[in-house]
Amino acid sequence: MNREMEFKNIVAQYANVLPENMTNDMRFREDLGFSSLDFMSFLGELEDTFDVELEEEEVLQILTIQEALDMLEKLA
Repeated sequence: MNREMEFKNIVAQYANVLPENMTNDMRFREDLGFSSLDFMSFLGELEDTFDVELEEEEVLQILTIQEALDMLEKLA
C-alpha cells in the first residue's frame, strides 16, 4: 500500500468518508468533520504509523489532506 492510501485509511477512521472518495483538497474540519480531539488523536496515529515526530507549530497550519501529505513527505 502506498503512503497516500495508508494515510487516507487513517483519516477514514476519524471521518465519514471512504479513502477512495477523498480528494487531496479536502479540509480536515470543514469537509471531513474532524473535531480538535479527533485531529490530535489522528496526529498521534500518524506519528506511530509513519515513525515521524510532528512539530506542533507546523501541524497547526495544516488544513488539507495535501498539506498533511506534503509535511509527511518532508519528514520521511
